[in-house]
Amino acid sequence: MSLVAHSLDVIKRLQAPSGAYPASPTFSAYRGYSWLRDGAFIAEGVSRHGDVAGADNFHAWCARVVGDRAGQVDVLVSRAGRDEAVSAAEMLPTRFTLDGVDGDDGWWDFQLDGYGTWLWALREHRVRHGRAVPGVEKGVRTAARYLTAFWNVPCYDWWEEHVEHRHVATLGSIHAGLRAAIALGVLSAPESAAAAEAVEGIADLVAREGVTDGGHLRKWLGSDAVDASLLACVEPFGLYPAGHPVGEATVAEVERQLAREGGVYRYLADTFYGGGRWPLLAGFLGWNHARAGRRAEAARYLEWMAAQATPEGDLPEQASDLMLAPDRRQEWLDRWGPVATPLLWSHGMYLVLADELGVTA
Repeated sequence: MSLVAHSLDVIKRLQAPSGAYPASPTFSAYRGYSWLRDGAFIAEGVSRHGDVAGADNFHAWCARVVGDRAGQVDVLVSRAGRDEAVSAAEMLPTRFTLDGVDGDDGWWDFQLDGYGTWLWALREHRVRHGRAVPGVEKGVRTAARYLTAFWNVPCYDWWEEHVEHRHVATLGSIHAGLRAAIALGVLSAPESAAAAEAVEGIADLVAREGVTDGGHLRKWLGSDAVDASLLACVEPFGLYPAGHPVGEATVAEVERQLAREGGVYRYLADTFYGGGRWPLLAGFLGWNHARAGRRAEAARYLEWMAAQATPEGDLPEQASDLMLAPDRRQEWLDRWGPVATPLLWSHGMYLVLADELGVTA
């Protein structure tokens, strides 16, 4: 079975009856949970390869989960409007159980990027297949209100780290998500106007504070470091498109610092499981190369991704060779067990990049 076919099979087989995509079925810290961010990119992968029903069911699940929290969002937005402090613990979670409730395990939960990424993926799916997912309107409006109110608040990044900072990849995902929400046409006129104002505010903030003197995006405002999550600000989110100088400089700097022999690290100071290279990040870098017309380079990253598969064809969260901090690997093995395998987000990104390159088998 090809890796495209196996990836589709793994994702379809593990999708919960609720529509949620589990992050990883057996990994101790992820088991039983679905992330909006991971799931949105997983849905994008299967949507591109014809599993319309699977993507529909995921987006409907997201809409229910977010829409069910409309009252909570209304309270949070009202409090923020009165300049009352709202703690990170009171915000919506970044992950939910597969049946859509808040988990009771401790986690680094306040992450805004997943809500923007879901809105972006929903819009992509709708445009691709020329049909709306029924019943998503309340969820879309709730997510848009939430992001419009809190886009400028520091929160955890993609990696559940640094809650004290405003992360440029998070801002890029919100920028894309609010543009998608407006384009979906379900917001009221005031909601649409507020979302458009937030989109403009994000673009202005990143232009002023999110670009280094070297011309590339920053990991977070005030830092000159880079992070592989910044790739998404170029493709697919288009905060700075592939042809823009900032977009080009960002992709080039991420590749210069973080790519090695076909794989991509998260960031140079990474110590999680020893700081290995992540297949899903190779997918993002390949996606950017493919959109920029560098197909041979994109294919090299797809080949590296495929080479990380187990004999059964499962893709891990990260590779365990060429680590940045090999002396830190054992502590994570002791804490959580072996690296998450399969990681459905890795399979979703393989499907995305395979589609970009016309690989169907």
